[in-house]
Amino acid sequence: MRQDGGKWKELTGWAFLEGHWLRRRHFGPVALERIAGRIAAGEQGHTGELMVAIEAVSPAHERQSHRRALEVFGRLRVWDTPRNTGVLLYIALDRHRIELIADRGIAAPATAWQAVCGRLESRLQHGDYLAGVLDAVSDIEQLLAVYSPPLMAGESNGNDLPDQPVML
Repeated sequence: MRQDGGKWKELTGWAFLEGHWLRRRHFGPVALERIAGRIAAGEQGHTGELMVAIEAVSPAHERQSHRRALEVFGRLRVWDTPRNTGVLLYIALDRHRIELIADRGIAAPATAWQAVCGRLESRLQHGDYLAGVLDAVSDIEQLLAVYSPPLMAGESNGNDLPDQPVML
């Protein structure tokens, strides 16, 4: 999702300021609670576990957003669910990047994840941050309902990952 000119933003420090501004403007406590509520409601019918991580300013040690998302996936222990059904939605506000990382227990095709990212990217480009993330969460939950291992009779989702988005 990086726009042309992203390099000058990094060099001038504009990306740092922009990331913090976007986080404060679009992801305050009320917005985070709405996202958490959408995740909690969506996880009732399947074994998948979604975690949302929003990073205002990407660290200098990792220049590639996909690699940073993998690092966050590991550090937040998204991989550590009983059925390997964790999914990370990673949003780097300063770099204008979206990454979806799914654990090996989720059998969704790459094109399905790419479609979710594409729709969210379009919404973010139009400044529709909260509604875009809420819709992306719903899209991901629909994919998890189809592609995660089924619940056994009488079983419910153990909610192994926090529903509250993580702000990095």
